[in-house]
Amino acid sequence: MPEGDTVLQTARRLHTALAGQILTHSDLRVPRLATVDLTGREVLDVTPRGKHLLTRIEGGLTLHSHLRMDGAWRVFAAGERWRGGPDHQIRAVLGNRAHTAVGYRLPVLDLLRTSDEEKVVGHLGPDLLGPDWDPGTALRNLLSDPDRPLGEALLDQRNLAGIGNVFKCELCFMARATPWLPVGELPATTARLLVSTAKQLLEANRDRPTRTTTGRTPAADTPRTGARIPTRVRPQEHLYVYGRERRSCLRCGTPIRKAVDADRPTYWCPHCQAGPTP
Repeated sequence: MPEGDTVLQTARRLHTALAGQILTHSDLRVPRLATVDLTGREVLDVTPRGKHLLTRIEGGLTLHSHLRMDGAWRVFAAGERWRGGPDHQIRAVLGNRAHTAVGYRLPVLDLLRTSDEEKVVGHLGPDLLGPDWDPGTALRNLLSDPDRPLGEALLDQRNLAGIGNVFKCELCFMARATPWLPVGELPATTARLLVSTAKQLLEANRDRPTRTTTGRTPAADTPRTGARIPTRVRPQEHLYVYGRERRSCLRCGTPIRKAVDADRPTYWCPHCQAGPTP
């Protein structure tokens, strides 16, 4: 499932290609929207909200999409061959004279009044990459059910919006707690630090082509911020635990373990992280 940083980058690409331009092509390939024609309307902006994408269109309309597990929006130059999957996986096409945005495998695609956007995103907690970010509210939300496993609480977008499975695993490692530890058992200082760390991680990765939580990333992937370029590293060292089953923990050397729950993998270090395990 895409994380908040990935959704933000997708929104930027869509906004750059579509905003301020008149649609010359519109094709929404879901039954309830099959007769909708948006051609002739201007795209006003594309805004991310947590993991949701809101494409606002002239006339008070918003095209709402969510990528879920494997959805994607691809942007192509006019005349460029589309690449992203077979045609039967295409759910939306929005084009202007210069660019075409193609939505593949979109499990959520709705057209609603812009004034009704709260109906689809109003349940979300503070957005880690949004203007509504509020660490105090996020912390209270996270701790509202003390018996809930930490990993579940982090993934619940009603608590704080933007964390997916990768950041869930990495944040639990950094908190030295297993994802199955009841969130109420976290020390108060650890819980507060967890929220601020989540914000820092997503902010640090909002401009990176390769996500990193360890600070070890290929030099070519380092944003041009004037910061010192880190040393090139071997593959699989840009994350602490995610995707590193059987590899040595970067902190203690213990082999990383993996569990699968509802088709979602969870990775953790049995030495560095305290708490219950499957």
